[in-house]
Amino acid sequence: MKSLSTKLFAGLVAILVGALVYFSISGGEKAPSMQVELKSGEQVNLNLPKKPILVNFWATSCPSCVAKMPDMAKLKEEFGDRFEILAISMDYDPKNQVDAFVRANPYPFNFIQDSDGSLSEAFGQIRLTPTTFLIAPNGNIVYRKIGDSDFEFLRQRIDQLSPQF
Repeated sequence: MKSLSTKLFAGLVAILVGALVYFSISGGEKAPSMQVELKSGEQVNLNLPKKPILVNFWATSCPSCVAKMPDMAKLKEEFGDRFEILAISMDYDPKNQVDAFVRANPYPFNFIQDSDGSLSEAFGQIRLTPTTFLIAPNGNIVYRKIGDSDFEFLRQRIDQLSPQF
C-alpha cells in the first residue's frame, strides 16, 4: 500500500512539473493582435512576431525606466536580429520630452509613442512604468513584470526562444 501511494505521489509531482514546464515555455496568454511598425519600416504582428519581442512600457518621468535602458541596449546588442525590443512611451508622457530623450539616447532598439493609449490598453490598461512583457515567436506572453525586470532571466528566456544563426 505504501509503495502505491509513493507511486501516485511521484506521478502527481511529475504531472505538475510537466505542466509547469509546458506553461513556462509556451505561455498561456496571447499578445494582442496589433501591428507595430519598427524603425526599419517592417511591420510586426505582436501576436505572431516570428521572433521574441521584449515590450517595455516606459516614461521619461520614470527614473527606473531610464536607468534600465542601457540594460535593454545590451540585450539587443547581444542577440542582434534574433529578437526585437519595443520601448513604448506612455500616452501621458509629453511627445516633446519623448522626442528629446530618443534624440539624446540613440539606443539600438525601437521607440514607439503610444500617443492615443491604444497599446497600453491592448496590454491590459498599463498605467505603471516600467511594465515589461516578453512575447515568444508564437505570440504567447511568456514574461510579465511590473517594476524592474530581471535581465539575467530575460537573457536566458530570449536565448531559449530565439533561433540560432
